[in-house]
Parts: sequence; structure tokens; C-alpha cells
Amino acid sequence: MKGTQLSATTARISAVDTYDIRFPTSRELDGSDAMNPDPDYSAAYVVLRTSDGGDEGHGFTFTIGRGNDVQVAAIDALRPHVLGRSVAELCADPGTLYRDLIGDSQLRWLGPEKGVMHMAIGAVVNAVWDLAAKKEGKPLWQLLADAEPEWLVSQIDFRYIADALDPAQALELLRRGKEGAAERAAELRRRGYPAYTTSPGWLGYSDEKLTRLAKEAVADGFTQIKLKVGADLADDIRRCRAARAAIGPGIRMAIDANQRWNVAEAVDWTKALAEFDPYWIEEPTSPDDVLGHATIRRGVSPVKVATGEHVQNRIVFKQLLQAGAIDVLQLDSARVGGVNENLAILLLAARFGVPVCPHAGGVGLCELVQHLSMFDYVALSGTTEDRVIEFVDHLHEHFLDPAVITDGRYRTPSAPGFSAAMHPASLDTYHYPHGSFWADESARHQEAGA
Repeated sequence: MKGTQLSATTARISAVDTYDIRFPTSRELDGSDAMNPDPDYSAAYVVLRTSDGGDEGHGFTFTIGRGNDVQVAAIDALRPHVLGRSVAELCADPGTLYRDLIGDSQLRWLGPEKGVMHMAIGAVVNAVWDLAAKKEGKPLWQLLADAEPEWLVSQIDFRYIADALDPAQALELLRRGKEGAAERAAELRRRGYPAYTTSPGWLGYSDEKLTRLAKEAVADGFTQIKLKVGADLADDIRRCRAARAAIGPGIRMAIDANQRWNVAEAVDWTKALAEFDPYWIEEPTSPDDVLGHATIRRGVSPVKVATGEHVQNRIVFKQLLQAGAIDVLQLDSARVGGVNENLAILLLAARFGVPVCPHAGGVGLCELVQHLSMFDYVALSGTTEDRVIEFVDHLHEHFLDPAVITDGRYRTPSAPGFSAAMHPASLDTYHYPHGSFWADESARHQEAGA
């Protein structure tokens, strides 16, 4: 890796182990929204093991239960591309594997660069970056921030986006981002990165729980919360009124429809909630409808339009930016092709001057996206103005290096890697369907039906 001290080794990738990990979050309606009323937060999880028995690379992609086995199968299909690779070469140039995976002539037919197969590529690519950061002895955000701009540009696939961002423009942005980076890194370690919380706003929560959690969020230092909306307008008006009363006028309140509406409906519904001063409306319509988002943005201003958690690749992000369709870009660490593609998306956002506020509403996503935003602050955009990372207070206890929030801000990770590794006991317990939790559930159901 250019500009680093990665030691030579003969180690190779000796195993690509996958796990179908599911958590029963639907029981408390954690994560519930207008389109997904009963999610069981899940991870299609992968571990890259090495022939020398040293550091492992951990990665995953997020789902909400049924179909997680399909996602695991997609990761399994990538195993032949990874087994036997030199660890040193892989860590020195993750982009080589990224290009091989997205360029597989037969697997591309299942996309290309979208859906289950692309998410599987993201899981594997993220596991490589986790391994590379561990080999460097750095948290991923620091590895990226310390890297030479020329090397970062070499990690990006500019196909289909060069009309909006070419390598020379990317290099200029990254070189400019190096100015003052050391001072910003010190500030980041001292203060952390601003967060907002969705934990009060799940659609299945009672008004009493919403109000209590909203007040707690403000007391904990959050300056923005988010509410799920879109199922019933009268309910949304009542819930937004309760939330605004709980947090007061000085706290930002975003709303999130999770793709529920048609274009005209999105405009009308958002206007009906405008009295509660929503900061943004998130995913107001299909994530594929670029021109629809542009129409909504014109129709709901000054309420901002945010989207990205279901945007399938850098090309659609490019179009959203070119069309002036969004005010806030919400990249997702596990939806696209991993760190390499998210570098392209961060650079596109910087090129268009649009703030990035990542999606993190899912198991492990807080752990991952903090690294991307922190790199963006230290070595690319150089600012946290109007930028916040989503935080949900669920399932962090299952990670070896969990995200930590203090006074409404993400504390800066210091452990080497991408913060992706789960505790072995969590893998054993929640591995579906034979982990101890799910095996016990199955036995209870059998006894009840006897």
C-alpha cells in the first residue's frame, strides 16, 4: 500500500467462512417503519481467514430477516475469487479484488452492480479492508486519511461516472483534503463526530415511548432525531406533534417515509407535516426515481430531501447529484460494493458540494459508517457542518469494537480494522437456524404444537 509499511508475507487467504446471523428485533418493533413493520435485523457475515493464522478480515451486509440465506449464498458464490490470494497483495491493493468481482462476466448478469450480488461483493470487499487496516495497525478511517491521494484514486472505478468526476478531479479534491488533515484528526480524536438518533422514532412505538425516548435523546446531547412516517397521515401528525413538543424548537427533527409514497403524494404529505419544521424528508419515493426526487425537492422546499440507503451504486448517486434531486446524500456502508465504491460516492458528493449523512439504521452499520464519515472530515470535505451520522441504539454489544456515543457524538475508533468483527459467542448464538437462540426457539415451537 503506497505510503504505508505493510510487511511482506507469504500468507494467503485459506478460508472464506459465511454465517447467516439474525436477531429477533421484531419482537419489540425495533426498526419498524412504514414499509418494514416487523424487521429482524440480520447480517450476511463473512470471515476471511489466512494460512498463517494471523489477522482475519470481517465483513457483512445488512438485511432484515427472510432472505438473509440468499444473501449468504451470494457471498459463497464469490469464494473462488478470494481463496488462495496473497494477503500482502490483497491488502496492498483491495481495488484489484473489487475490479475482479464486479467484472466477473457471468456474475455481472445477476446485476450488474446492483442487488444481492453487489451487496455480497461489498461484504467481501469490506472484509478485505478490515484485514488491511489490521495489518497496518490502524482503524480504517485513519488508514484512508493517511493514504496518498494517488493511491486512493487508484482504488476507484471511474466507469460510468467520469462525466461527473474524473481521476484528475478526484485527485485534486483529495490533495486539497490533505491540507490541515493532521489538525482535523486531532480535533476528531478530541471531540468525536456529530450524530443523530432514530431510536425514538420507530413506527411501531407508542406515543409514550416516542416521547420518553425523544426527551432522553436531547438529554444525551443529540441535536437531531428522526421519526418514521408514511403509513397514516393522522398518526404522523399526532406523532410529529408529540415529538416536537418533547424536543422543543431548537432540535432538528427529520422524517423518513422509507419509499412509501408516489411523487405527488410525497409532496402533499410532507407539506402536511411542514408545521412541525422537519429538517429533511428521507426516502420519499422509490430510490431509483431520480427525476421523482428532483420534483419532490422542488415541491417541498425548504424541507430538504435526503436519500441513499437503497441507492444501488455510484451511477445512481451521480444522477441524483447531476439532477439536483437531493440536499443530503445518505451513503450506506453495506449496500454498494464496499469501501472502494463508497470512496467514489464520497468524492462525487464533495464534487457537487452536497453533505453526506450516512445511513446506519441496522446491525453493525453504525460501526462501519463512522469510519467513512471520519475519513471524509479529516482528508476530503474538511467539515462537519450540516453533517451527522445516524445512530440507533441496538445490538452494539455483539461487536468487539462497538460504536460509542458521548454527548451526541461518535467517539473516534482507535482499534485497528473496520470495527466489523462480532463476538464469537454472538455468532454461535444467533447463527440461523442452528445457533443456540434459534434452536431453542424451534424446540419451544415444537413443544407448543405437540
